[in-house]
Amino acid sequence: MNILVVATKNKGKYLEFKKILGCTRFEMVSLSDFPHIKIHETGSSFDENALLKANAVVKNTGFPALADDSGLEVSALQGSPGIFTARYAGENATDEDNIKKLLSEMKDIPSNQRQARFVCSLALVFPDKKVFLERGILEGYITFKPRGIGGFGYDPIFFVPALGRTLSEVSIDDKNRISHRAKALEKIKRHFSYI
Repeated sequence: MNILVVATKNKGKYLEFKKILGCTRFEMVSLSDFPHIKIHETGSSFDENALLKANAVVKNTGFPALADDSGLEVSALQGSPGIFTARYAGENATDEDNIKKLLSEMKDIPSNQRQARFVCSLALVFPDKKVFLERGILEGYITFKPRGIGGFGYDPIFFVPALGRTLSEVSIDDKNRISHRAKALEKIKRHFSYI
C-alpha cells in the first residue's frame, strides 16, 4: 500500500485529515512518525508555508506529502494573527494563551466589527515534483468569550453564523463538513488519483 505523509505533529489536525479524507487506497501517517524531520515555517504566506512543509517531508522521506498552513485572519486587526496564528502569544503558547491575547486585543471592538475568517492552504507534493495547491476559507466572527468544549485552537471563539454556534459547540462531523480545512481537502481529493 502507498504511504501519504500528513505533514503535522498536531494530533487534532491529523485526526481531522484522516476523518475527512477517509482514504483506503493509501496509508496515512503523520510527521510524528518521522521525529528527525524539523521544519521551520519561514514563508510569508499560508501557501508558501504549506509548500515548504510538504517539500521538506518529500525530500526527507521519499513519500508523497500533504501539508497545510492555516490560520485565523481578523479584519479589525488587519488580518492578524495570520501566519502567526499558532504562536500568536509566543513560541510555546497554548491555545488558551492565544485566545486570551486575541480577546484582549479585541476587547473594545463592537460585535458588528468582529469579522474573521479561517484560511487553509493545502499542498500535495509528490517525489516526482508534481505539486497541487488548494485553498479553503470559512467566514465567521470572533465572540467576546470562549463558548463550547470541543475542537481545538481558536474554535471556542469562532462563531459561524450559518450554524448559530462556535466551532467548539458543534459536533466534529458538522465541523468537518464546513471547515476551511474540509473545503481545501475536498478540492485536493481530486488529485489523489495521481497516487
